[in-house]
Amino acid sequence: MKKVIFYEKTGCKGNARQKSMLESAGYTLEVLSILDTDWDQDELRTYFGDRPVAEWFNWKAPAVKRGVVDPASFSAEDALEIMLREPILIRRPLIDLDGQRACGFDDAVQEMLGILQPAAGMEACQRTADRCE
Repeated sequence: MKKVIFYEKTGCKGNARQKSMLESAGYTLEVLSILDTDWDQDELRTYFGDRPVAEWFNWKAPAVKRGVVDPASFSAEDALEIMLREPILIRRPLIDLDGQRACGFDDAVQEMLGILQPAAGMEACQRTADRCE
């Protein structure tokens, strides 16, 4: 059986859909809170791979949506520092599949997980309000 460590924001409907898709594909999940994990810079950095720094951010986070935080303006070091202070800014989910790590749930992540028919819109927020809390 394939096991995935899945860091989510507890209560996020989008993360719930992603977990359901993984379970349907035969994965066993160890689900952890991205907000309650005691991250350090080195560990967190391993989830972002070669993605541009702006893609490390949760674009639905309140500070990003209000324009208080501009993901495109950060260096890697500064991005990690602000994410450690405000983990809601971390793009989710964070996924660990036998040491292969990724952030988000776009086509590339679904492909890494071996999902043969990637589903579009799996990162879309299911909230009707304009905030991610």
